[in-house]
Amino acid sequence: MARILITGCSTGIGRASAVELTKRGHDVIATARRPETLDDLDVVRRIRLDVDDDESVRDAVAAAGVVDVLVNNAGWEVSAPVESAPIEAVRAMFETNYFGALRMIQAVVPQMRERAAGVIVNVSSIAGRVASPFGGFYAGTKFALEALSEAMHYELRHFGIRTALIEPGVIETSFGSNIRHFAKDVAPYDALDAQWSGATDRLRTGEAPGGELVAATIADAIDTPSTPLRNPVGEDAQLIVSVRASLDDAAFEATMRDTLGLTW
Repeated sequence: MARILITGCSTGIGRASAVELTKRGHDVIATARRPETLDDLDVVRRIRLDVDDDESVRDAVAAAGVVDVLVNNAGWEVSAPVESAPIEAVRAMFETNYFGALRMIQAVVPQMRERAAGVIVNVSSIAGRVASPFGGFYAGTKFALEALSEAMHYELRHFGIRTALIEPGVIETSFGSNIRHFAKDVAPYDALDAQWSGATDRLRTGEAPGGELVAATIADAIDTPSTPLRNPVGEDAQLIVSVRASLDDAAFEATMRDTLGLTW
């Protein structure tokens, strides 16, 4: 049994992970910016946490005490053409998705290193492997998180600390309702927006899975010491990773354009 702190538990993958890990017998500390959203979660403890704020991170980790496992899940998305996105919105997203995870890592690693044991799970995305139209900024945060995690893998396993990346494809959660869209449905990119909308649905044979699938993968990564660094989740994510690994850039682009029907 481990004591597990999860960020971003108000909805989606974070909430599903809190439920799954509790079912597996772990002591879960669920956190969110608005702790009242956690009232119905049956966990060991609920704590207010804003990963964008240094003081909030310090207070939350101090209140949590011993943390055997950190699950960095908090995040959101800016979706926009590269030329049109407000830089302040992009900066704010990096503050949560990348620097928020980094704050949490720096807050818990010293205690894990002293105990010579720990697990850090960083929830990335298939966007951490491949960028898409309008997804360059979100992918940028996830590419950065993947680089950080790879460095952690080399640096921290010497001290008995494991790192695992979780890379979901399209997952049916409320995450989509929190995406901030800019300048996609107006010229000159409205035609691309119309063509791209729903394109990734063609990578699956059925409905998008729910957050429970990701939660199970996170729990397996925590419970299984042999878990690899990178763990794609979902039929679409596994397909993209497999195809990308087998082709050069030009062939991969041609294959994805044909599969998705993208002519832009």
